[in-house]
Amino acid sequence: MRETAYAKINLALAVRGRRDDGFHEIDTLFAFAEDGDVLAVEEAEALTLDVSGPFAPEVAPGDENLVLRAARLLGERRGARLILDKRLPVAAGVGGGSADAAAALRLLVRWWRLPLAESDLLPLAASLGADVPACLLSRTVRGTGRGDVLQPAEGPRAGTPLLLVNPGVALSTAEVFARWRPRPSSGNDLETAARELVPEIGDLLALLSASPGADPVRMSGSGATCFALFDSDEARDAAAARIGALRPAWWRSATRLR
Repeated sequence: MRETAYAKINLALAVRGRRDDGFHEIDTLFAFAEDGDVLAVEEAEALTLDVSGPFAPEVAPGDENLVLRAARLLGERRGARLILDKRLPVAAGVGGGSADAAAALRLLVRWWRLPLAESDLLPLAASLGADVPACLLSRTVRGTGRGDVLQPAEGPRAGTPLLLVNPGVALSTAEVFARWRPRPSSGNDLETAARELVPEIGDLLALLSASPGADPVRMSGSGATCFALFDSDEARDAAAARIGALRPAWWRSATRLR
């Protein structure tokens, strides 16, 4: 049995200010790609996790891993061998560990045949991180509070061509928020702070913006992944090929919106 941990993007992200608990109040529009990491499960007496894929070396080991933490919320004494194919870059603004944890919740509810509805899982997801509830739903929603207060929302149509590009630099969410200051919005209020830490984000956004058919072009989350929506698969693929020729070391995913 398998489950996709769908890549998350923020179609828009506004930071409203710092909260008393040390986090930030945000208002964001979450959307999700058709592709992402892939989590599989097999019979086993103990709960274990094996990780493979291009970004496996960057995954937190052992009890720190959000997949295992999510699994234990559902059944501390239950056994399962989880196999994570880590295809998304880590610390990249596309959900990463949050999407993996959400996929674990969805997958293990089916595998263990637990009588839990989506509404039952949302509080568990929120205990794992601010983005995990949205990743659990993996559909277009508005997020307020820390991003974990969710409301239905309209967004671009499912199937819209989407290109994700990451310059290969991990970016700490905490460091980006620490540098945030109120500024005129670029569609993502964290972009200026992120570009101070990773200047390549500016180059990436410029390349995407110069691609015919790309609209909008934005950074996702706290970066450094940026994205563009396109009016056709051909325009998306041409942009991916051009960026790949100019920056072959950069990670790219030509996909679509869910």
